[in-house]
Amino acid sequence: MGILKCVSFIFLILFFPFAVSAQDTLHLSRQQAETIFLKENLQLLAEKLQIDQAEAMVLQAKLWPNPTLEIDEVNLWSTKGQREMMSEELPWSKENAFGKNQQFSISMEQLIQTAGKRKKLIALEEVSVEKSKQYFEDLLRNLKLEFRNLLTELQYLQLKSDVYENQVHSVKKLTQSYRRQMEEGHIAKGEYIRLKALELEILQAVKELKKEKNEAQKELKLLMHLPSTTNLQIASGGYPKIVTLIETLGVENLLETAMKSRPDYKLASLDENYFQNLYKYERAQAIPDLNLKVGYDRGGGVYYDFVGFGLSIDLPFFDRNQGNIKSAKIGIDHSRILLDQMKSDLENEIVLAYQNFNNAVEFLNEIEPHYEETLDSLLESYTRNFTARNLSLLEYLDFFEAYLENKKIILEAGKEVNERAEELNFAIGTDLIN
Repeated sequence: MGILKCVSFIFLILFFPFAVSAQDTLHLSRQQAETIFLKENLQLLAEKLQIDQAEAMVLQAKLWPNPTLEIDEVNLWSTKGQREMMSEELPWSKENAFGKNQQFSISMEQLIQTAGKRKKLIALEEVSVEKSKQYFEDLLRNLKLEFRNLLTELQYLQLKSDVYENQVHSVKKLTQSYRRQMEEGHIAKGEYIRLKALELEILQAVKELKKEKNEAQKELKLLMHLPSTTNLQIASGGYPKIVTLIETLGVENLLETAMKSRPDYKLASLDENYFQNLYKYERAQAIPDLNLKVGYDRGGGVYYDFVGFGLSIDLPFFDRNQGNIKSAKIGIDHSRILLDQMKSDLENEIVLAYQNFNNAVEFLNEIEPHYEETLDSLLESYTRNFTARNLSLLEYLDFFEAYLENKKIILEAGKEVNERAEELNFAIGTDLIN
């Protein structure tokens, strides 16, 4: 049992390198959370199976048609009258053997596909495999955007909760102090009520933030396939991202990168490739296949033992696969139009994402590096002066509201940068900004 416990402990260290500070509480960095997401997400696991299915169809397309064996015209018995009508018995190796009065035939038939149908079908299925891979990449791209934005949302809510929760105790102490002074008749009841209202506002905000955090956690746990009872905590690292303006990168370069990277654009391109291969396959279908035959017949004709060869072929008088050929040709034209539309959409998406990202970074850069620390120290100073009666309640409340609003602006600026960065990554189809 001691060895088993030791092995189990080593396994946990190696394969679960995440800090768990309390029961069902999981502390993760953004990178660790994304690692779990990529490994455990059920939608991604299911989509990977679609690739395996498509590869199985390529395997099926490579197989030759099976030959057909037919045994026919077997008489299991013969009557006396039938035997008397025959001028002589069928030759057989043994006297009085069962087969000397038996008739039967055996034939074998093999389909020979013409016009390279098999190769064309393989090429068609191989395009389907590539499409399945790009469907997977497109799902991954969309889920990563959703997942990373949820990480940012949870980080934002956690940091905002910290701001409010840090002030709850301070405001509560002030409220208790004002209550005692009100009861002793040193201050008006209105001042106490206004301070108590502030306390309740903060508590209400904390309650709403908890509800929003629970909702964000629920969505993240679904994407990461974590137990529903897990309390997920994301470290503040990566909020906001350390980024700079990307004015040096032209839209033309970003568009070129997107056409090479975006799976939905590759899918649109593969659609054209698919219909081109389908068009070749359908044209090949217009050429009839051959059926080669070889047969042996015993007692069914002039010869007692007859071996014959033959072939059959459909005569393409009426059905020359005209409809399917036309449909595939229209599919090529349709896919080309959609590819052009996709390229136009790409360019507009990239320009918008590019502009939004730079605007978000510019605003974040407007906030001085130590501005938040200055706010915190000023609030402490205002609280001390208010407690010492050097400030009026109105002055204190005005600054307190300005403090909370500025904290919110700073957090939202970081959130905006993260979201716009992921929007730009999504538009380009690769992680240009990490």
